[in-house]
Amino acid sequence: MTAAIDLKTPVIGAALDIDLAAVFESDEATQQAAMDTIYQALIDHLVVFLEDQGITPAQHIAFARRFGSLDLPHPVYQKVKDHPEITELENHGEQVPDTNDWHTDLTFRDNPPFMSVLYAIDVPATGGDTLWANMYAAYEALPANMQSMLSELSAIHDIGTFRNDYLGPDNDTNAVNRALAETGSAVHPIVQTHPVTGRKFLYVNRSFTQHVVGMLKGESDRLLQYLYGHIDQPEFQVRYRWHRGSIAMWDNRVTQHYAIADYLPNYRKMHRVTVVDDVRLQA
Repeated sequence: MTAAIDLKTPVIGAALDIDLAAVFESDEATQQAAMDTIYQALIDHLVVFLEDQGITPAQHIAFARRFGSLDLPHPVYQKVKDHPEITELENHGEQVPDTNDWHTDLTFRDNPPFMSVLYAIDVPATGGDTLWANMYAAYEALPANMQSMLSELSAIHDIGTFRNDYLGPDNDTNAVNRALAETGSAVHPIVQTHPVTGRKFLYVNRSFTQHVVGMLKGESDRLLQYLYGHIDQPEFQVRYRWHRGSIAMWDNRVTQHYAIADYLPNYRKMHRVTVVDDVRLQA
């Protein structure tokens, strides 16, 4: 199957002209061809946008499942009734988001998810864009000596920003301690190799990366702040303006994202399904 591709930037992001509702009504061969086209676009462009979609929660789940096993439950966010595979991100003036920081999803796990599929249910008239950043490009733009140094280092990740969700207005440190004990920590190499493309990429993020292994706290903080400032460069990024019915899916292995919270107190609701493992790597 072929589909028109609209590049959002030369570095990251592409929109595909595919109607998922029509695909779901087609035969299995056509469905598989569409999924393969979408997957290849994801590998090539890291973030894929499917616009003007009209899918049900069941179709959202079925679509995500074509790419791998699904994650559930999310440790913090609420679920959609009767569809626990779907995480609901609902925000307004009385329920402010905590996704307005650069992050790669759930890196405090030993096996962070491969991909997310985010569907816009209700979006504000203005604001509420999302940014994604290309971690291949961030790594490749580093000086060679920095690349070499980082290739020998790993970092500790934990729930980071989510501490606030467990702490709550009553400063419940016991809840935070329980959450840290239940979710644990993970150690990941700072430079990783993509299992499909074989390209190297940078793997630290503000929300969850806590400490560079083997360094004093001050040394670790200075290095991480340098890397975060480097990742912030707009040349590595795409900014997407949401519309109701838009879908964004991204390769969580090699991207970071930032949901801009400039729309409050207005209302925004998104549904997300997270894919744990890349089924095509297991074939």
